[in-house]
Amino acid sequence: MAANDIAEGEIFGAEEIGTERVSTGSEGLDDILGGGLDPDRMYLYEGRPGTGKTTIALQFLLQGVQLGERVLYVTLSETRRELALVAKRHGWTLDGIELFELVPPETSLDPERELTILHPAEVELSETTNLVFEKVAALNPSRVVFDSLSELRLLAQNSLRYRRQVLALKHFFAARRCTVVLLDDLSSADSDLQLHSICHGVINLEQLALDYGAERRRIRVIKMRGIRFRGGYHDFTIVKGGLRIFPRLIAAEHHTKFAGDPTPTGNAELDKMLGGGIERGTNALFIGGAGVGKSSLALTFALAAADRGEHAVYFAFDEGLGTIEGRAQTLGMPLEEALAAGKIRLQQIDPAELSPGEFAAGVRASVERDGARIVVIDSLNGYLNAMPDERFLILQMHELLTYLGQQGVTTILILAQHGLVGPMATPLDISYLSDAVLMLRYFEFGGSVRRALSVVKKRSSNHEHTIREFQLTPTGIALGPPLTQFSGIFSGTPIYNGDQELPTVRVTRGSGLTWTAAPSLCWLPSGGMDRQQWKFYRASELRRSCVPTFPLWSHV
Repeated sequence: MAANDIAEGEIFGAEEIGTERVSTGSEGLDDILGGGLDPDRMYLYEGRPGTGKTTIALQFLLQGVQLGERVLYVTLSETRRELALVAKRHGWTLDGIELFELVPPETSLDPERELTILHPAEVELSETTNLVFEKVAALNPSRVVFDSLSELRLLAQNSLRYRRQVLALKHFFAARRCTVVLLDDLSSADSDLQLHSICHGVINLEQLALDYGAERRRIRVIKMRGIRFRGGYHDFTIVKGGLRIFPRLIAAEHHTKFAGDPTPTGNAELDKMLGGGIERGTNALFIGGAGVGKSSLALTFALAAADRGEHAVYFAFDEGLGTIEGRAQTLGMPLEEALAAGKIRLQQIDPAELSPGEFAAGVRASVERDGARIVVIDSLNGYLNAMPDERFLILQMHELLTYLGQQGVTTILILAQHGLVGPMATPLDISYLSDAVLMLRYFEFGGSVRRALSVVKKRSSNHEHTIREFQLTPTGIALGPPLTQFSGIFSGTPIYNGDQELPTVRVTRGSGLTWTAAPSLCWLPSGGMDRQQWKFYRASELRRSCVPTFPLWSHV
């Protein structure tokens, strides 16, 4: 039994409840309802004009057509031509759907059909309902859509007559063993709660206009008798083929057994800093200023996964795919080969066009359908822009990280801080949700801007507490020895506590060329000119020279 279902007999006796459910025609809505609608009941789909009521109602009927059922669409508001156009735009056909126009447009203006007796509303309402009863009795459908209740409300003129008429419809359809969906465009000034009390279930569709970007659509199940449903708002979009509904992610419903072994990064020094790597089922936050190397470091993790034969997915909120591929090529990272082999998938995200629910659904599909073991979200700043309120970002990110952790996925989050050197401001405090935090900072020394890396937090294992220099080289990332002779590195203007003269080092190889560097930061070739053979040397390993020069880091 699914986590959002109620056991048979938990509310009603098992003999009173049918085990069969009626599909709504939407996979997402069926998921929210734990399998679909109870048959032979009356349901209400309500929402302002343009929210997608007609589309999802047609999906409900087309599902019945696929199952060989008789279905009926009763329309008081839209014509057959309008409905046919809607179906055509979605790639559907109305074949198999019986359309019943209660008031065809050509007869509504006929002077002979105008009512002139004392109470025209009562007569029109009676005629309308009788026509519906006759049509249903003749066709005997198992699914009916009534579009819409606004016209019925106008004909009734007062709430008492309107309620009686809806009750009459409910009892009539219940006797016919028919599942009915009523559509209401909420045109009345007051919330029609009495209609909610009559119907077996109520589903609300909304459309929200944001200050910038595409509108956001969401759906909520307000009421569903005898069914445990997934509450709250669920994002959806209207695409060709109908409504794509993205059920709100509930991590407690998804558990997978996995081994929490560490995942190596492919860089020995970085693995040493992390105590062997980042364990499966955990997440790491890379935090630092713009351009400091967070994305390049994340690509290193993704490429290491590809080398192990695993699948990684990289969601880019801030950068274009061409920029990411170009940077990887500059750093000598074999990203192009991994993309061609399908080991890594890059997906560019536009936060102005994508709702958080749709993004979460995409992450879930990457894990469950594509088998992703590494997920990179670059960056949380872009994800924040997709949310109208920061509080909801924290809640959704907590649920998403919990889900990924329970699936054994290693998640890498990137967060850009405000500022470059000196005091840094963080737009979002999500470090408490992270299992590991890697801090990257710029610092200035010797007239040049350098980068530093430190693991400031790791829950699952021991880690190195030092600060190392971090460099982007033509062969990827490189980490220097711990900067033990400096203090105040994360302030941006460190103090050097080592040798005051800062002598330089000169190393001459067989090629006759000379490389020089500050003695505490020596990044030199171990043989020949092949940069693949370069490595770090400590000052004690090299002889000193008085030749005036500059740090070699600027050559790399």
